[in-house]
Amino acid sequence: MGSKREYELKPLFLERMKKLLGKEINSYLEILKKPLQNSIRCNTLKISPEELLSRLRNKGWEIIQPFKNHPEVMIIKNDLAPGELGRSMEHLLGYYYVQEIASMLPILALKPKPRELVLDLAAAPGSKTSQMAAEMENIGTIIANDVSIGRLKILASNMERCGATNAILTKKEGIALCKRLKQEGFLFDKILVDAPCSGEGTLRSSSATAIMWNPKTIRSLSRLQKGLLTSALEILRPGGEIVYSTCTHAPEENEEVVDFVLNEFKGIVKVEEIKLPIKCRSGLTTWLDNQYSKQIEKSCRIYPQDNDTEGFFLAKIRRIK
Repeated sequence: MGSKREYELKPLFLERMKKLLGKEINSYLEILKKPLQNSIRCNTLKISPEELLSRLRNKGWEIIQPFKNHPEVMIIKNDLAPGELGRSMEHLLGYYYVQEIASMLPILALKPKPRELVLDLAAAPGSKTSQMAAEMENIGTIIANDVSIGRLKILASNMERCGATNAILTKKEGIALCKRLKQEGFLFDKILVDAPCSGEGTLRSSSATAIMWNPKTIRSLSRLQKGLLTSALEILRPGGEIVYSTCTHAPEENEEVVDFVLNEFKGIVKVEEIKLPIKCRSGLTTWLDNQYSKQIEKSCRIYPQDNDTEGFFLAKIRRIK
């Protein structure tokens, strides 16, 4: 998984990462040259982690389970042939989902439970949606939305392969969907806003991210993300929780978005502590000339060099009124 880095990082991007990481910039740049680990998530709707482990070890795969409390998370240590993970019978049968470890974390933070009403606002291609369905044991309802019909087809196919049957798929722009759901009187127990982002955390697997990176995109995405998160909070029930996540390091798309909704919903929402089985760094309370709420320290920055994963950001927000 992942390939050797064969692209130049833009000077402005490097300058920003130096501001974020200081002396650690070198270990960050080193890890970008390393291919990603092969990680999979056992689909417990179809098979237990023990059974899957036994099947995969019979193939000669060397597997480790890095998190004691999450045996479904597995890393394959062998060098596999290109495409081998996706071609295996176990994959085709939906026994596992090929998923990068950082991408599994939003659902570990959200903890959707059976019988809950859950919204996945930007769901395709379905790694996190199928993970939700497994956590909920297919009991309760997920509304899984995406704006693109092409991506929705992939989502539908992945949900079917995984045997996830408790999701209703919708195609609508996220803010418009939330408005419509609000009109209809829906209130959700849990919401995932895994927002479209500039993808700075995915440089180990995608050279296109480095080539396409520019500060204008960051600013326009930040506006979209604020709109999505604000709209989602409107349909969260009192006591309900949202996980807001991105696969980028840009504070404009992370802390700034959370700070924005804390101001919009003053006294109505608060940031919750997140406990994850990997190294998390606190959210920032200052960036360039901006000051953010002290609460944002409870959010979680995940850097590739800390855990040998991709980069991610997560914040968990509870509606208290």
